[in-house]
Amino acid sequence: MPEVGGPIDPDNEAHDLVMSVFGGMSKGERNRIKVRVRTAMASQTELEGRYLGGRPPYGYTLHDLGPHPNPAKAADGRRLRGLAPEPSTAPIVRRIFADYIAGNGIFAIAEALTNDNIPCPSAADPKRNSHRSGIAWSKSAVRTILTNPRYTGRQVWNKQRTDEVLVDVRDVSLGYTNIMRWNPTNQRITSKELSHEPLVSDETFAQAQSLMHRRATHSTPHLKHRTRHPYIFRGRVHCDVCQRRMQGQHSHGVAYYRCRYAKEYAIANKVDHPINVFLREDIVVGPIDAWLASAFSPTNLDHTITMLTNSQPTDHSDLLREQARKRIAECETKLNRYRATLDAGADPTVVTAWITDTETERRLAEAELATITDKPARLTRDDITALIKRLGDIRSALANADPNDKAEVYRQLNLRLNYQPEDEAVHAMIDLGAHRGDLVCVRRGT
Repeated sequence: MPEVGGPIDPDNEAHDLVMSVFGGMSKGERNRIKVRVRTAMASQTELEGRYLGGRPPYGYTLHDLGPHPNPAKAADGRRLRGLAPEPSTAPIVRRIFADYIAGNGIFAIAEALTNDNIPCPSAADPKRNSHRSGIAWSKSAVRTILTNPRYTGRQVWNKQRTDEVLVDVRDVSLGYTNIMRWNPTNQRITSKELSHEPLVSDETFAQAQSLMHRRATHSTPHLKHRTRHPYIFRGRVHCDVCQRRMQGQHSHGVAYYRCRYAKEYAIANKVDHPINVFLREDIVVGPIDAWLASAFSPTNLDHTITMLTNSQPTDHSDLLREQARKRIAECETKLNRYRATLDAGADPTVVTAWITDTETERRLAEAELATITDKPARLTRDDITALIKRLGDIRSALANADPNDKAEVYRQLNLRLNYQPEDEAVHAMIDLGAHRGDLVCVRRGT
């Protein structure tokens, strides 16, 4: 940096002051630009009803409105675009509003659209919605259409904002991350006049919003809490039909895992999936414990100890520590040589710059050396053997273990259970990275 006569020294107060001043000036200019741009976009939306970009809502498509009104952008070939009803999807939007006002619920509307083989928004435009499955109409898609004021013919802007949040409030040097958040309704900008052809009238839209407000249930905010019932296979059980994780559920004091598959999704996927699939936990626990304990049987014990010994991570801390010390020694040698050169009558300005660079490099090496920590010592084969002997019968240890501890063991082992409802079978698999366990069938807990 020319203002400080060379590279920045983080330990120099004058350098830190210069960087703070430049940072404040840069941030101030950035905020001024942001305010000017956002003010211009708000005015264009409110006064002109201009389409400012983004994906057109379901029921509309983009059409050309002529050259861009900005001469500079028009010279670059930019065109002004606007919204126009799409013949294939605009009637669906009108149908959704009519059905909702007629008394049908959001779920019933979504199910009726799926039964009539009407493509959902992500299926109607798969290129634009490649990140979505597009298998059926969802309640969220219907609700989004019912609450979008653009269908009244007016342009809306500033529905969302980007907030800059510190990555770690305890370490400001990590910087910021951008988070998209929804703005309150009173902060959104709506055009005064119609900017495109409406699909529903203002009265219809207002009636739908009033009806939705009356039907809304106001619940208390959700707070994180510990579950009353521990689930040994928490997050480990998957439904083999839909490949989704099954949820834990307690019924009459018994732990179950349930997979609920909505009817409209089953119809759209042409999947013969029951509405609810249940699996009892106690049927699976015994066979799984016996399967894991078989690795410590007399015939497999030697192989298991060998795998546990070889699977431990390698400790490179000694090598890294030696490299850091070598860099520090090289910096000390350079500093002694530079001081001798300075005593011999060399240019102080040049030699001082050399010394500053070398001291900075030495501090970085010292900081790196301070951050290198010793990892736990590797267990030898004898240590692992002694540990297994202290545990005794592995099957009994698993059976008597605390459910939360057992769940953590299964998580560390990357256990996955695939439940097949038709065969009433559970296929268990453990993934230990380089070694992958065999598939084992557990049928009816036998």
